[in-house]
Amino acid sequence: MSYDKIPSGATLKPERFELKVPQQDVDHFYQLLKLSVLAPKTYENTRTDPNQFGVNHDFMSKAKKHWESSYDWRKREININSVPQYKVKITDDDGYEFDIHFAALFSDKQDALPIVFLHGWPGSFLEFLGILKVIKKQYSAQDLPYHIVVPSLPGYTLSSGPPLDRDFTTEDIARITDKLMNGLGLSGYIGQGGDVGSYTCRPLALYPSCKAVHLNFNMMERPEAAANSNVSASEKKGLERAEDFSQRASAYALEHGTRPATIGFVLQSSPLALLAWIAEKFITWTDTTPDLDDILDSITLYWFTQSFPRCIYIYRQYHGARTTSGNTPHGDPRYHFKKPFGYSYFPLEIAPMPLSWVKTSGNLIWSKEHDSGGHFAAFEKPKELWEDVESFVQALKAGGFDGKVADGLAAEDG
Repeated sequence: MSYDKIPSGATLKPERFELKVPQQDVDHFYQLLKLSVLAPKTYENTRTDPNQFGVNHDFMSKAKKHWESSYDWRKREININSVPQYKVKITDDDGYEFDIHFAALFSDKQDALPIVFLHGWPGSFLEFLGILKVIKKQYSAQDLPYHIVVPSLPGYTLSSGPPLDRDFTTEDIARITDKLMNGLGLSGYIGQGGDVGSYTCRPLALYPSCKAVHLNFNMMERPEAAANSNVSASEKKGLERAEDFSQRASAYALEHGTRPATIGFVLQSSPLALLAWIAEKFITWTDTTPDLDDILDSITLYWFTQSFPRCIYIYRQYHGARTTSGNTPHGDPRYHFKKPFGYSYFPLEIAPMPLSWVKTSGNLIWSKEHDSGGHFAAFEKPKELWEDVESFVQALKAGGFDGKVADGLAAEDG
């Protein structure tokens, strides 16, 4: 039941990793947190709806107190370490060396189907702990029909950041992801992603080793090809939500994209500042607000790994100077899937797109509309999202994919 049998075809040499933050860093964090001053009450921060002006004073006051006095990082580390994790060196084409962290469940079956799960912002590999636990309950290492890999994207938490002397984009993330999967001996893999992970899956599908993709986020402008298509009542509500997000809740993205240096210094100066900036997203982008400790896990790991300044580079690509709203890979014809892809629709996503729109962006062979769930699908609905992925795999097999690395897909590679 160890799930740690590295595939025999691996050329990389991953080393087992266990998270253990140095005690002096833990002590320093709690000291800073206690010294952080809560803002005074204002008209804006005493409103009860966080969708109106952001997190409110009551939440911040209670969360700070809980973080200081009840939250136990060492106990939370035990939970984080409950799944096998690794670090591996990956050398990019220009010689730059990345130190990439990933969680994984390796099957004893050498011909198991590889699936790589890609997270987004303000998430991390922690988003997928629930899915990994669902899989462990469902399959033993001997029976597991998949190799499951969950990388920390470059610059996020336990992975090293991009080079300091050049730009870095989702296309670059895709290249490193493909190097990771091939280096682990896992060619012929499926990509899965939401948020930044979904943006990465688009260029990832251009690599021969990536055979198919499943998405739970597909933010795009209305395509001309869908101008006369029907949009259901529930999808109309989703589009209203997307418009509201664009008008009232997307200022953070412009700040990330246009002044990443400034906001990076601001949020890495105080745990309380980081809490306010990120907790707002976990509260307003979800269907049901997650448990506070789960939110704090993500924020605390960001703090210890100094992630925030290192991971928001992607926003310059889509929200920086001379870019336009909605200019994402999902609406870019260069990245429209020729390979099969699937789409899971969650109604409380920040921008749930109608199925007719999504169909214009590639070879859609599978989809499902859920009646609950939000932006962090893997985090909120691990059982449901995993069921979707397995259902998508079955649809692939029905189309000629038998799960063997050498056979590939009936559809032509894109």
